[in-house]
Amino acid sequence: MDQINGSVVTEFVLLGLAQSLGMQFFLFVFFSLFYVGIILGNLFIVFTVIFDSHLHFPMYILLANLSLIDLGLSSTTVPRMISDLFSDCKIISFHNCMIQMFFIHVMGGVEMVLLIAMAYDRYTAICKPLHYLTIMNPKVCMLLVVVAWIIGVIHAVSQFLFVINLPFCGPNNMGSFYCDFPRVMKLACMDTYRLEFVVTANSGFISVGTFFFLIMSYIFVLVTVRKRSSNDLSKAFFTLSAHIMVVVLFFVPCMFLYVWPFPTKSLDNFFSIVDFVVTPILNPVIYTLRNRDMKAAMRRLIRQVVSSREMA
Repeated sequence: MDQINGSVVTEFVLLGLAQSLGMQFFLFVFFSLFYVGIILGNLFIVFTVIFDSHLHFPMYILLANLSLIDLGLSSTTVPRMISDLFSDCKIISFHNCMIQMFFIHVMGGVEMVLLIAMAYDRYTAICKPLHYLTIMNPKVCMLLVVVAWIIGVIHAVSQFLFVINLPFCGPNNMGSFYCDFPRVMKLACMDTYRLEFVVTANSGFISVGTFFFLIMSYIFVLVTVRKRSSNDLSKAFFTLSAHIMVVVLFFVPCMFLYVWPFPTKSLDNFFSIVDFVVTPILNPVIYTLRNRDMKAAMRRLIRQVVSSREMA
């Protein structure tokens, strides 16, 4: 790969999140507990949806896929964040850096499309309840998931092809605890202003546009419900509030990371940690605690597991 793009840089230096031993230990415990929570929480949702026939509906199938994506997105960075905390030499190879960037943007692109699909699912369920099962049938649901993966891969490849061929001949300090396209491009031995604009347009402007589109779509649903019956407004708002919270948690850090014109390292690290550590653990909490069907299904699954162990 180095020979293809003419690079002499074979590795990049990552930024440490803490200098003092006390802060390193605190972050180690914080990240470790959150990552365990991310794994258990998201896998619990996936297995609950798979094994409980009451949840074999588009909303929960999309939720299970969102949980898998959250787990994958977190796994691209958090394990390395934890291992690098007590390491004096925070080095990532050129190949591993490219792989990390690629999968971050695949997962991010898929999650973006899944959130749009979930918004469409809620719009159909609330505004067209009599036609819901006809419109959101299993084939359409699976098609939305497949389209999400295709768009996610296209989103990542469209940026990856630009970066992989850049010449890297000198500076290799990433200035962050993980690899991402804008940071890697700044280390190239050429003027990358136009390419940085392409990345900003691809990740930043699309994030902003999708965010406002989703918020406006939820507002449209609430206005439609209010016109039909003001009594149903509180119920619709309760249903959509969980989706709105997840949309805000996902898109606000993305907008700051890719659109904010004057980022600082502390602010950049904060929003990155929110994206990779906080959001993936909050999503299952938000969707399960505010959904009676999910809570009932989880209780049934727990009872089945307990009863099977007692029989064994």
